Amino acid sequence: MTLALGVLASGSGTNLQAILDAIVSGTLDAKVAVVVSNVRDAQALARARAAGVDNVLIEHTALRDRRAFDTQVVEILRAHGAEVVVLAGFMRLVTDVLLDAYPMRIVNVHPSLLPSFPGLHAQRQALEYGVRIAGCTVHFVDSGTDTGPIIAQSTVEVFDDDDEQRLRLRILAEEHALLPRVLQWIAAGRLNVVPSGSPGSRARVLIEGLPIGARGLQRR
Repeated sequence: MTLALGVLASGSGTNLQAILDAIVSGTLDAKVAVVVSNVRDAQALARARAAGVDNVLIEHTALRDRRAFDTQVVEILRAHGAEVVVLAGFMRLVTDVLLDAYPMRIVNVHPSLLPSFPGLHAQRQALEYGVRIAGCTVHFVDSGTDTGPIIAQSTVEVFDDDDEQRLRLRILAEEHALLPRVLQWIAAGRLNVVPSGSPGSRARVLIEGLPIGARGLQRR
């Protein structure tokens, strides 16, 4: 059965486009049921319209708080039959309203090799720290900031002359490849979340066909 995705995006929507392209190419057995944005002029909405995908603007400034915003998001996702939610450049923290509606069914892509450099400006953090290898992580979302179970990661080399923008673009290219791949694993029923055995540690994601601990790591 084709996996129904709800995509939340606030900006240019390049990861949304990567998902749409993977669907068209046949490498992702899914459909984007709806795209929701909190930004009126987000290019993600234009990409959705160009692809014939239902799209909805929810202006968060008109609502009293984050939970009220997420209540509307959940109503829209459910009305469109979304089974999995993808945060594709969505620049808002989600609340328990959305987390409880889609437990371990919200996927985020983050531009660092988590658990290193969570939160904003991950590429800048990596450069300031002086790492030689950076990358991106696709993970399930929980109540923390980029603390959910890691599904897969992809790496890029950091060069001596890198600035934040050059590194951002190379990592973004990896995001475009990794996110649709992970969504196909979900569509194929290959993922299993194993609860953590100790307080304060992450749950593990086991991927059928990959050795435990591999997490789909790709080196570019």
